[in-house]
Amino acid sequence: MSKVAVVTDSTTYLPAEIIEQYSIRVLPLTLNLEGKEYRDGVDISATEFYKRMKKTESVPTTSQVNTLSFEQTFGELLDEGYDIITLLISSGLSATTQSALQAKKKYEGAPIEVLETKLVAMPLGLQVLTVARAAKSGASLAECKSIAESAYQRIGVYFTVESLTYLHRGGRIGGAKRLLGTALNIKPILEIRDGLIMPRESVISQRKALRRMLDLTEKDLEGRKAQIISVFHAAAPELAQDLLDSAASRLQPEETIFTEVSPVIGAHTGPGTVSLTYLAAED
Repeated sequence: MSKVAVVTDSTTYLPAEIIEQYSIRVLPLTLNLEGKEYRDGVDISATEFYKRMKKTESVPTTSQVNTLSFEQTFGELLDEGYDIITLLISSGLSATTQSALQAKKKYEGAPIEVLETKLVAMPLGLQVLTVARAAKSGASLAECKSIAESAYQRIGVYFTVESLTYLHRGGRIGGAKRLLGTALNIKPILEIRDGLIMPRESVISQRKALRRMLDLTEKDLEGRKAQIISVFHAAAPELAQDLLDSAASRLQPEETIFTEVSPVIGAHTGPGTVSLTYLAAED
């Protein structure tokens, strides 16, 4: 049985120790800021990016992973004897998956799976982690694909942003456009639905938004055990840590993960973003 390599992109922003432990191959998207290009999470950290974002009037833009990067990565892994499963940012938010599918054509007949995940950031990270653990334990490519599809059904995410301006400006806001123009103290609760950023509801104040996100997560998990709870943030570590502590106490997950939003994703959500993601345990 061939060993399986897991390939993903930098929007997952999984902690470095997890990436290393499970030998996950991470390809960075590109961030364009103040006339310079940066590889997401490689040439610029999340902390540095959010500091600069608050000070600059320059509008950051982002670019997908290009086809050549996937061709090179696929070639290296195939030469090393790996089958490959590729789990990337939703095609509704980036053309990265299209780059991977184009690269796959160069290796026609090779054991390469490129899945449409309909996920991004830590929800994608939880799917990637689940598959990487299975691959390390000896799961086949077909088994890894099945595990990825099963994990998708058990993943949920809610997040709130300081301002909808960034999402609107970047064209990533989807059905949440209707929330624009509301009172400044109204905070949206958003979710990833069918690969797009969509509104769930709105509340008054960020603190209430965080409490409501926890309520919604608890309701989603009703009757199921929380396998992993993750909180990730963009320049809001105190709020995020408080939310993780509350979620851990209330939901009693088997595992927790605390991390930041990748610069590429933060360019579209803005500083002050806080998100709560869960992976429910299998029945």
